[in-house]
Amino acid sequence: MLISAIPRIGTLPSGRCDAITDVHSVAVGHATLADGEVQTGVTVIRPHAGDPFLQRVPAGFAVLNGFGKSVGLLQVEELGVLETPIALTNTFSVPAVAAAQIRQCIAANPECGRSLPTVNPLVFECNDGFLNDIQRMAVEESHYLQAWASAGEDVAQGAVGAGRGMSCFSLKGGIGTASRRAGTHTVGALVLANFGLLHQLIVAGQPVGKRLARQPAEAEKGSIIMLLATDAPLDARQLRRLALRAGAGLARTGSVFGHGSGDIALAFSTAYALPQRREDPTPAVALLHDGLLDELFQAAADSTEQAILHALWHAESVTGRDGHARPALSALLRELGSP
Repeated sequence: MLISAIPRIGTLPSGRCDAITDVHSVAVGHATLADGEVQTGVTVIRPHAGDPFLQRVPAGFAVLNGFGKSVGLLQVEELGVLETPIALTNTFSVPAVAAAQIRQCIAANPECGRSLPTVNPLVFECNDGFLNDIQRMAVEESHYLQAWASAGEDVAQGAVGAGRGMSCFSLKGGIGTASRRAGTHTVGALVLANFGLLHQLIVAGQPVGKRLARQPAEAEKGSIIMLLATDAPLDARQLRRLALRAGAGLARTGSVFGHGSGDIALAFSTAYALPQRREDPTPAVALLHDGLLDELFQAAADSTEQAILHALWHAESVTGRDGHARPALSALLRELGSP
């Protein structure tokens, strides 16, 4: 029997919205371009409502497979902080969105690049070129600003924002989010799911993809960006370890981190911020003991797996460039008469 409803992953409780925005101060917004050959967009994750350049949150990341063209990871690795919101888009739109982030920071901080350091834009990408005419480079600065301005607690999922043209397990993929409570702390995940082949798909331990696949497998050419937010007081080293656990949730869905797949996870904490200006005091933070991380690791894996399933179930079928189409998983299950 095929699974028709979205299974719930794990035993940890969810936050109120079952979304990354269950972590206090985190907001998400989208700008979606859906017009014939153009099926793409931008998604923005704001770590807090203030100026991220002046009040930088700690962050760490893990690269599971590095077939990607992101901007900004080198400085995150060195300094362990975010200086802009996190932006998601298609591969060829990374430069435009990075430029938009730089201009936004300069507008808010005219001394950026002068008496203040230059800003480190952070843009992640997946290749949506199967459905989207990626060569048009349709995403502009205005779309980034639209996504940024619309950011809030309620997160649209599926074929929206950066997820509009994405494919997942040869089905329609896109944006998915979920959260889990780990004691007094919350871990929220948001994914840009654009990976996998249909026969690989595993849903809550069930080999659903093998039952659905009817054609020979194509080559793996996708990617996934996995973002984790938490209110637990962790430093960059601990956040890198947390980010790595997103890979456990990814693997449970059937991914093997294929040759052509860019699989990157980043985690950040909203528990404190590190000031940009030297004259501003650095907070004294009591970090969570390493021996207490296991439940957060569980929350990271479970919320990532759940977010991927949410991306699949919430996505609508999309037809785009040259008539290319990706069916929604929910539509495919209905066609097969799943109860």
